[in-house]
Amino acid sequence: MNARSEGSRAYALLKSIESQVREHAAPLPIEIQVREDWVGIGFRIGDHRLLAPLGEVVEILTHPAMSSVPGTRKWVRGIANVRGNLLPIMDLRGYLEGRATVPSRRSRILVIDHEGVYSGLVVDEVLGLRHFLPEERVSRVELPESYQPYLDGGFSAGGETWGVFSLRRLAETPQFLHAAV
Repeated sequence: MNARSEGSRAYALLKSIESQVREHAAPLPIEIQVREDWVGIGFRIGDHRLLAPLGEVVEILTHPAMSSVPGTRKWVRGIANVRGNLLPIMDLRGYLEGRATVPSRRSRILVIDHEGVYSGLVVDEVLGLRHFLPEERVSRVELPESYQPYLDGGFSAGGETWGVFSLRRLAETPQFLHAAV
């Protein structure tokens, strides 16, 4: 038998195997449905569980050394030097509720940088990244009235309700921007 006829037989065998595989193969799914989770950074102010949209938080810090700033509102904690940049530190609970956050080992600073507003916001605790499904979305969350202008609905899952807190909206609020007395 010559090499050419062996090659032809091998080719014919491979074509036969290919034909059988195609005949018995399961079809591929026609459409794959992709669900997009909503992702945010969970944080706590007092007993309130809130979420910041992931793209609105630049950094999370522990309490840096800071200097006080005279002539400012009570909720302005001070100013810190963070890697050569001056970062104003604001107490988010103090701003929203008029009661200061008591610093603890769990309290953190959420850093925002929105259209020239570079600021750190003191919160009681950062609870990490949180993922929610679209069907867990709720249109309204029961939180104090002072929180409502900054809320974009929320999520309810596992027996807990989380309000989506817009840090961008906060950074655009004239009352927040005018921290001087």
